Amino acid sequence: MRAECDRLAAENTDLKARLQADSSTSSLPPSTDKPWKPQSEHVKTGRPSGGQPGHGGKTLEMSTQPDTVIVLPVSGRCACGQAWGSVPVQDRLARQVHDLPETRLHVTEYQAEVKICPCCTARQQAAFPTTVPGQVQYGPRVQALTTVLNVVHFIPLARTAEIIRTLYGSAPSEGTILLNLNVASERLEFFEAQVKVALLAEPVLYADETGSKVNGKLQWLHILTCASYTLYGHHRSRGYDALVAMGVLPAYRGMLMHDAWCTYLSLPMDHALCNAHLLRELRGLHEFFQQDWAGELRGALQLVYHQRKTKTLTADGIVAFKARFDTLVTAGLVSNPAQERAAGQRGRVKQSRARNVALRCQRYKREMLRFLDDDRMPFDNNLAEQGIRMMCGKRKISGGFRSEMGGQVFCRIRSYVATVHKQGMSVWDGLVSVFAGNVLLPAFLP
Repeated sequence: MRAECDRLAAENTDLKARLQADSSTSSLPPSTDKPWKPQSEHVKTGRPSGGQPGHGGKTLEMSTQPDTVIVLPVSGRCACGQAWGSVPVQDRLARQVHDLPETRLHVTEYQAEVKICPCCTARQQAAFPTTVPGQVQYGPRVQALTTVLNVVHFIPLARTAEIIRTLYGSAPSEGTILLNLNVASERLEFFEAQVKVALLAEPVLYADETGSKVNGKLQWLHILTCASYTLYGHHRSRGYDALVAMGVLPAYRGMLMHDAWCTYLSLPMDHALCNAHLLRELRGLHEFFQQDWAGELRGALQLVYHQRKTKTLTADGIVAFKARFDTLVTAGLVSNPAQERAAGQRGRVKQSRARNVALRCQRYKREMLRFLDDDRMPFDNNLAEQGIRMMCGKRKISGGFRSEMGGQVFCRIRSYVATVHKQGMSVWDGLVSVFAGNVLLPAFLP
């Protein structure tokens, strides 16, 4: 009976922890948090919020070459009776209004000459440009604008058309916008292949994944990224099949930073694990399960990270921290002994959450502490998480995709947009070049 009571008490504690968990104490996304804002892991510096002393600031500046100048004359008479019209101008004070001009779509008509030979009556027609395949079509700037609104800013198709109608008095249909996206995806196929080759040559990659709905059913959006390139992929699977479809990680042999997802750990490469996830788990263990070792390890890990960030961490400090890491993990294993197999029980015995975290720290200590031994490695997987955060915004603004093809088209265009942005190039010029038929490729691609 006592054993049964202990089991039920542990189960009750675990269920309470699940109900109270949020993004600050687990790997749950911030979108699942309750209305209040969870406490940040950021260590306060004591400085006031907002611009710091010496910050230049930005404001709207007056143009030196205004497009239109309207002179406001002084009229009437002075109080003494003098007519202002005969008085010379002493000075002029200027104020400017920066506004959008009235716009409409610029229509260019191509007229191909047709001639009949007077000798043999043969008919000859001038050739239209290859960029004008139909009798009436939208140009590359309109096509690029629809793509920017839908893919970059996640505006739904109907609202994209409405925005263009509001601005220019005419709008493409939803079908035309979808056709634009498909054309862009087809023309960026070569770019995607080149990015995959470039990623294979990178010494460090960052990976992550998040859920994505297709017709209401859960699928997955994956990201592989580094400082120079970004590759998105959309797949039914969260696991190995998706990585094979993306065509990079199965052949990659560099260093991969991720959040300890088992599929990544099964790949034959060097691994580095995100410590931001570990900090949240340790915080949850300390707050919900009274695991003191977890609270101490969390504090020590935060301290060594900030020492490394401020370049005050010494070699002796690293050795001392690693020894403390081992001591605290051992304390976690001792205070959370392994659960024994019950009579007749088959399969793996379920362990407590605290023991699983301690076992992971013991097994993957080197991967967790890569940031202490390798200057290339950051403390967390923030680069990939920032890149995939846009999908959370898309889910909230315009929902999921209507088809699997739609998800793949979105990912290919988004890969181009993210890579062009990282290379310091203009996203707008890049997308216009895609629809103009001469794709602007980043200079660093092989």
